[in-house]
Amino acid sequence: MDNTSKSLWQRIRGKLARMAHQRQLLNSIDHLHGPANACAGPEDVTVVVLVKNGLFYLDGFFRHYRELGIRHYVFMDNGSTDGTIDRIRQEPGTVILQSSLPARMFENDFRRYVAERYCKNRWCLYADIDELFEFEGQQEIGLSGLLRYMRQNGYNALMAQMLDLFSQKPLREDAETPFDQVIDTYQHYDLERIETAPYHQTDHPLTKGFDYYLQHNQVPNQRLQFLFGGIRSKKFSELCCLTKHPLIFLDPKVEPGVHPHFSDHLRVADFSALLRHYKFCDNSIQRDQNSVTGGALSHGEDKQRMSVVKQNADLSLYTPQALTFTGIQALYDQGFLIQSPRYSAFVAEQAKQV
Repeated sequence: MDNTSKSLWQRIRGKLARMAHQRQLLNSIDHLHGPANACAGPEDVTVVVLVKNGLFYLDGFFRHYRELGIRHYVFMDNGSTDGTIDRIRQEPGTVILQSSLPARMFENDFRRYVAERYCKNRWCLYADIDELFEFEGQQEIGLSGLLRYMRQNGYNALMAQMLDLFSQKPLREDAETPFDQVIDTYQHYDLERIETAPYHQTDHPLTKGFDYYLQHNQVPNQRLQFLFGGIRSKKFSELCCLTKHPLIFLDPKVEPGVHPHFSDHLRVADFSALLRHYKFCDNSIQRDQNSVTGGALSHGEDKQRMSVVKQNADLSLYTPQALTFTGIQALYDQGFLIQSPRYSAFVAEQAKQV
C-alpha cells in the first residue's frame, strides 16, 4: 500500500471512528425533565452545566444566577446519586439530560450537544457548578446591558478568568461548611504564582496543547491573555489554565465546546469577566480521593493534590501573601482582569439612564 492509499484509509478510519463516537453519545442521552427543545428567546441567556453530584452547590448556584436575571438552565447529568436531579426538578425553567458515558471521553461532546440543541442563535453561558459568573456593571446595567454592549460591538463571546477563592482554615476543617457559608467566608485569593501567555502564539509552551482551538478566534484587545497557575500552582505545582470563554452567542459559524474551556470562531469582547471558583469546599480532599480511585477524568491534577495533602494533613491555602476579595475593580488594578475603557464608559453612560 503506497502512502497516498494509507493516508486515505487513515482518514476513512478516522471518520468512521468519529461517527461511531457520535452514535454512542446520541444513544446514551436520556431526557429526564423540562422542554425537549429550546424555549429561551434570542435575548435570553441559557446556563449550560455538566454536573455529577452537585447538590451541595445548587441552592447558592441558582440564587446567584437568578439574581443575574437568568431564567433558563440545561443540566447534563453524568450519573448523580446525591439528590441533584430531584433538586433541579424543583426549579422552574430547568432541563435535565442524562448520560452515563465517562466524562473523561465525552466531556466536550456533552457541552457541545447541549449548546447545539438548546442555544442555537441564542446566548449560552457555560458554568461549572462551583463557578459564579460576575462582570463589571453587574449592579448598574445588569446582564441585559452587557449583552447590549456585546451586540452593538459585534462580539459573540466574553473571556473570563477563574479566581480560586479560599478561607483561612485548613481544608479539612472546611470540609462540611455549607455552600452559602462558603460564599461568605471564602474571601481570599493568591496571585503570586500566576503565569501568562499571549492569546495567539502557536509556539508558546503554555498554550501549545490547545492553540489549535483558538486559531479562528478574533481578539480585538491584545492585552487579553491566558492565565495559568495561581494558588494551585503555589500549593500543588498544578499549572492549570484559568481562562475560559463562558459566554457565547451561537451564531451559525460558532463551534461550541471544542475544548472544556473554549469554543471556536469567536469574536471575543475587549475586556474580561470573572468566574469566582469554589474548588476547595464540599470535602475537596475526599472528592479528589474518589476521582483518583474511580478515574473519572483523564488529567492528573487530583492525584497531585492528594500527594500534597498526604504529606500535610492540616494543609491550608492561606498564606501572608493572600489578598482579600473586594470586587472587579481590584482585579483590574492587579492585572488579573483586563478593563476596557470603552466598556467602562458604556457602563457609566447606561447607568445614568437607568
